[in-house]
Amino acid sequence: MRILNRLAGLAGILAAATLMTAGPALAQLTIKYGHYQPGRMDQPKHAAAMAFKSYVEGATGGEINVEIYPAGQLGNEQTTMEGLQLGTIEMAVVHDGGIAGTYTPIEVFSLPFAFDNQAVAWNVFDGPFGQKFAEDMLAETQIRLFGFADNGVRHFTNSKHPVKTPEDLQGLKIRVQPSQVYVSLVESLGGDATAIAWGELPTALAQGTVDGQENGVTNILAASLYENQKHVTLDGHVFSLHAYMMSDAFWQQLTPEQQKIIEDGTRIAIGIHRGMTAAQDSNASTILADNGMTVTTLTPQERDAFRKLAQPAVRAYLDEQVGADLVDGLLGAIDEAGS
Repeated sequence: MRILNRLAGLAGILAAATLMTAGPALAQLTIKYGHYQPGRMDQPKHAAAMAFKSYVEGATGGEINVEIYPAGQLGNEQTTMEGLQLGTIEMAVVHDGGIAGTYTPIEVFSLPFAFDNQAVAWNVFDGPFGQKFAEDMLAETQIRLFGFADNGVRHFTNSKHPVKTPEDLQGLKIRVQPSQVYVSLVESLGGDATAIAWGELPTALAQGTVDGQENGVTNILAASLYENQKHVTLDGHVFSLHAYMMSDAFWQQLTPEQQKIIEDGTRIAIGIHRGMTAAQDSNASTILADNGMTVTTLTPQERDAFRKLAQPAVRAYLDEQVGADLVDGLLGAIDEAGS
């Protein structure tokens, strides 16, 4: 009896020790998840990130903890992309321009006036072209691309006068992201392109370093760019995007069950992100007018005047940088998606 009691006591000690060692292991996996919009629930990136966090933590029973770092808290885009490659950052949502330094083919999606609407773009992103694109990116960078959400349809704004024709851009200093695609785009339309980092843009507009810029509604609202921009032209020259990415080094640590949960959580996040951004784009005229901007809406013929100048110029650059085959592949996928 005494032996049985001792064995029972030893079993209790072993069970307690097992719980003590097993418990922390369930919480060892942490996803540092970075993005570049303010940490507010009216921002598509952040609302999507919080939904991902809620789903993944709940579905894994606490095995995976998700830490959200909004507003570039994990560093600039180059730092974040390097972190994804090295495995020091587990997950991030980065816009196309911020990815180009690591994976140049992403620039193909910046072909101006390529997509007529969100539905066509999403069909391309989610279809065979997008899948092949993700496979190539993984092989080249060791970064796993889950999918794309909208960064907003990009429009021109300025502080000087309404822009209704390409001639109206002549003489205007237009801020662009540090990307030759956007330099070529603005210069093809007669504007003076000035590359300025995103974080410096509000100050540049306030100080008059540049007269205007080009961005989607989401970014115009996120950085309150309307405070120093009186005029907006809804030309929709580029369908800008955000990529949902994960370090493959981290992905390989996960069980198949955990991987499935991450994929499902990402699909939920992308759906929320797309929906919120598309709603803002669809209501751009009202939203921007309510924030004090004078809105110029183009007819199809007026928009085509911009297309005829911009698309060939940027196409020539893309053919050289990413290859004509990739550009043709995108255009073919667009035709198929729109048919």
